[in-house]
Amino acid sequence: MARKRVAILISGRGSNMAALIEAAKNPAYPAEIALIVSNRPDAAGLATARSAGIASAVVDHAVHGQDRESFERALQAVLEDHHIELICLAGFMRLLTPWFVERWQGRLLNIHPSVLPDFKGLNTHERALAAGVENHGATVHFVVVDMDAGPIIAQSTVPVLAGDTAETLAARVLEAEHRLYPMALKLVAGGHARMIDGQCHIDIAGLSQK
Repeated sequence: MARKRVAILISGRGSNMAALIEAAKNPAYPAEIALIVSNRPDAAGLATARSAGIASAVVDHAVHGQDRESFERALQAVLEDHHIELICLAGFMRLLTPWFVERWQGRLLNIHPSVLPDFKGLNTHERALAAGVENHGATVHFVVVDMDAGPIIAQSTVPVLAGDTAETLAARVLEAEHRLYPMALKLVAGGHARMIDGQCHIDIAGLSQK
């Protein structure tokens, strides 16, 4: 099977991007990281992409002002130029409109730093500590129009330890993210995880034959 051409969308340093790039160095991995796109020209992750020999592009949202769809049409053009088949959001700090999300339904992934459906949105680590939960973690899900509400592909949990701060908890979750995202992308790119009728279906039988 041909490897799926993947674009990673970033806004900053892209540590999850780096984890995906590393996983895709294995020729047996079913995804090829073909493009890195940032909505910020100063994103540190662009240098990582260049050093890895991966094509990169900037679609600066500031150029488009408040016109979110205009920004997304420019982004769509870049993705089409590079023949992208799947998209991974990795610290991409823009809410996407239905115009874009619906075009990529079932082919658009995001990683969120909580065990969804708990703690959607921002400041997840602070909120987890304030709630006194015993476990926290990360989720990879298909993106739908509603924020952090798409079908879950994979999750990972970490313990919340006595004395944890938002920073120490975030570091532990980030380590889990770096393992989780490559695994989830492998499932989708390999055809073992699909979004069907608003749910994620995992082909357990197909996985067991690997």
